[in-house]
Amino acid sequence: MSKKPTDSSGISFTALYTGAVWHRFGLSDDALTTRQGDLLYHLMTPFEVASKAIVGGNIRTFLLQRHLIIDELIERAVTERGITRVLEVACGMSPRGIRLRQRHPHLHMVEADLPGMASRKAAHLLAAGRLGPHHQVMPVDILAETGDNSLEAVIGRAFPGPEPVIVVTEGLTSYFSLAVIAHFWQRLAGALAARPGSVYLTESYLMPRQPLLRGSLRTLGGMLGKLTRSQVSFHFHDDGEARQTFLRAGFEDVRIHNPETFYDRLAIPRSRQAPMIRIIEAGQPD
Repeated sequence: MSKKPTDSSGISFTALYTGAVWHRFGLSDDALTTRQGDLLYHLMTPFEVASKAIVGGNIRTFLLQRHLIIDELIERAVTERGITRVLEVACGMSPRGIRLRQRHPHLHMVEADLPGMASRKAAHLLAAGRLGPHHQVMPVDILAETGDNSLEAVIGRAFPGPEPVIVVTEGLTSYFSLAVIAHFWQRLAGALAARPGSVYLTESYLMPRQPLLRGSLRTLGGMLGKLTRSQVSFHFHDDGEARQTFLRAGFEDVRIHNPETFYDRLAIPRSRQAPMIRIIEAGQPD
């Protein structure tokens, strides 16, 4: 494990809660359920109900918005641009690989996470008969800049050759300060530049301008940071800041997606107020 400014090993337990949310809303496979995830789901329910009543949205709202919008953007990249390689970093108990391979059996899907979570995910997929030459699991440490588990090594090992790839990080970047994660984005942009036509999909949360809500979220972020031994951060105040950050990182085509633009197209929950979450689509030209 890399001992960089932020150690990402504490984040994995949140993947179990996220996996339970996806399963409860019919997006996941029974093979990916865990007892810990189900317990966290029950423990979080009172908080989620109160949050939705008070602020018009909750963690589950954001999880479903980002997951389904990212899925839609992957679908476009596969069907409209013909990309057949997908890497999901920090995959946790994401059901995305299973669903993608069901819809598009020709895809080469690689899921990657810290070694412990990667082993756990591989065991679940193997038991369900899902692993094979075109659906793999690999260990990765996004903070490692050298070695077999570095981002660059994993991309090269998973997908030899210059063909474009879709890279997804969902539920990862907010656990790091902007300085730490921006360095990861720079490295990723460099790796994808050698694969013209590649696409990177992730999410970010805008810091709200309302003082009460902003203060509440900072408190919640601090609590979550202690639980996960990470630095939970809201990186941007608006879409322009997000776009400029990704352009500076080395991506040449950056699009910021607001969930509101998908309300009439996708079956996603709606936030009562303006959505805080954004889906970022950053690409390298063909």
